[in-house]
Amino acid sequence: MAGTMKRVKTAVIGVGHLGRFHAQKYAILPEAELVGVADASFERAAAVAAETGTKAFTSYRDLFSLVDAVSVATPTDSHFSIGMDFLSRGVDVLMEKPVTSAAKEARLLIEEADKHKAILQVGHIERFNPAITALEGRLKDPVYIECARESVFPNRSSDVDVILDLMIHDIDVVLSLVKSEITEVQAAGVAVLTDRADVASARLCFRNGCVAVFAANRAAKDRVRKIAIYQKDGYFSADYASQLLAFSRVARSAGASFGALVRADIPIEKKDTLLEEIRSFVKCSAQRSVPVVSGADALRALEAAGRIQEAMAFHHGPERL
Repeated sequence: MAGTMKRVKTAVIGVGHLGRFHAQKYAILPEAELVGVADASFERAAAVAAETGTKAFTSYRDLFSLVDAVSVATPTDSHFSIGMDFLSRGVDVLMEKPVTSAAKEARLLIEEADKHKAILQVGHIERFNPAITALEGRLKDPVYIECARESVFPNRSSDVDVILDLMIHDIDVVLSLVKSEITEVQAAGVAVLTDRADVASARLCFRNGCVAVFAANRAAKDRVRKIAIYQKDGYFSADYASQLLAFSRVARSAGASFGALVRADIPIEKKDTLLEEIRSFVKCSAQRSVPVVSGADALRALEAAGRIQEAMAFHHGPERL
């Protein structure tokens, strides 16, 4: 691609914990040119700019005429205004998840992208995880899904609850696998370290009969990123963090009254998931193709998360410990 197409001029808006990683990935991609990083803290922007060999800005508006595509990795409550500013100028946007705080804002971003023929991709990074991409061609009609996602307290992302901070990753993956309408939502949550839910569980029932259960905890002792997907002939178990995927089924010997559970590991080529996400975004920007995780995908995940939050509130939560 680098030899046949012009390099995509990119920038990162917000270079805190996650935005810094975005800048690092753009800096090493031959098909991208990182023309700048912007942050409200000039010291932080300058440090990341020095690390990645680019220029530092304190106002993202100074980048409008310099870029083809940007990553927005600022706090969620600023996603809408920054996204609109770039999309309205035809600049492609990779918006970190959640796309916005409110579904109505996400819809407006999608409309603005469509109006100006700009690309809106959203950072649901697990879609690029080899443990998930390896399911293609293997998964058949899931009937039950279990998701577990735990983190030690991050001292960041406290502008949203654990649903929009952690669980939404699994919501997006499940919606991409099940492809059916949600018919019932149950949820409960509790605030532990912030004034928002830090621990939550949810149960989604789908019209096609599939059921998905979610557990998310950002006040945990260890980091957990796992999913199990059950179908009629066995189940897949995936570990996002270690990028491992296995399939388990019951094997019965001739004459035996019962079988044994047999697990087979599925070979996976491990990858830098964030690099794959950003590489895909740059490719979409260069080729004007549809992103893997579109604004519409992110809106569906956000709407499902909203229903979980409503069910959690109905269940007298999030209660404060």
